[in-house]
Amino acid sequence: MSFYFCVCVSCSRTLHRHQGGRVDDPFNLCHYLSCVFVMMDRNGTVMLNLGGLIEVDKYRYVYLMFFLLLFVLILCSNCIIICLIWIHRNLHEPMYIFIAALSLNTLLFSTVIYPKLLVDILSHQQRISYSACLVQLFFFYSFGASDIMLLLAMSYDRYVSICRPLQYASTMSTTTVSVFLALSWFVPACLMSAKVVIQSKQKICSSTLGGFFCNNIMVKIYCRLPAYLTVWTSMGLSIMAVIVLFIFFTYFKIFMVAYRSHGEVRKKVVDTCLPHLLVLMATVCLMGVDVILGLLEPVLPKNVQLVLTLQTVVYNPLFNPIIYGVKMKEIRKHLKKMLCCNRVTISKTQVE
Repeated sequence: MSFYFCVCVSCSRTLHRHQGGRVDDPFNLCHYLSCVFVMMDRNGTVMLNLGGLIEVDKYRYVYLMFFLLLFVLILCSNCIIICLIWIHRNLHEPMYIFIAALSLNTLLFSTVIYPKLLVDILSHQQRISYSACLVQLFFFYSFGASDIMLLLAMSYDRYVSICRPLQYASTMSTTTVSVFLALSWFVPACLMSAKVVIQSKQKICSSTLGGFFCNNIMVKIYCRLPAYLTVWTSMGLSIMAVIVLFIFFTYFKIFMVAYRSHGEVRKKVVDTCLPHLLVLMATVCLMGVDVILGLLEPVLPKNVQLVLTLQTVVYNPLFNPIIYGVKMKEIRKHLKKMLCCNRVTISKTQVE
């Protein structure tokens, strides 16, 4: 069983300021108490209700089959990309190493979301502890920012390869690739750690989240967030926007060089840069969807919120391996060989 624990002190000033009422007034007191309930379990752990899924009891098994199938597809497709790059020596190049890192990032990102989501679908109540929600928030945005950092590394790799081919071997050395990979995971993790620690110390006035996992709509559960945390978030978004603009500028320079070059360079640009550019545009669109959800969540219909939230956890994890598997020539070649070998093996087994 669970009971409702009322946190009263955190909102008394807010109530007095915004409603102009007194806490000792019975009407205002009742309204105040109804706004600050936080669900806690028997052990005193703060629990948050997840209200993002529509009519779970009615569509429970539809949700279960849909998300389970998606999770399996995401795991299989990204694992195949990673394994192909790991096994074949001709794919041990910076460009393919960054693709493998992006697929690994997608695997970790999906593992943070999907197992908990499947458990929630099978449960009668969709809930998550406050501490687990903060952990999910941390990994969600850390891996999201890592995607942008990896795409930045890919754009630089393509720029050196196409615009400065004679310097490519010395510039994109093993050390350079290792530094790019380390920074892509370390910098976002450090920034998000600081934000989550600050956020964890804030007072909670609500126990309901509008989504089915913890993202930036989590700020709605707090009584009031300090101004410096809002500035921190704005700075983070601004830095991401600058990085994205720099990546687009890099590809613009690459396409300008290709336009002035012969057909072989143009073919190389189309074969190796177009997939990165498609993934970049998809990632930017999903970042925009997440920002829209954070700003407009209170006024959006619940079904619209569900569709938009699904984009952030479904589209990108499946889009990346499909694009790289279909558009990257070397990966596509090894993928065809693997599928042909499997068919031959199955045929021999059936004959025997």
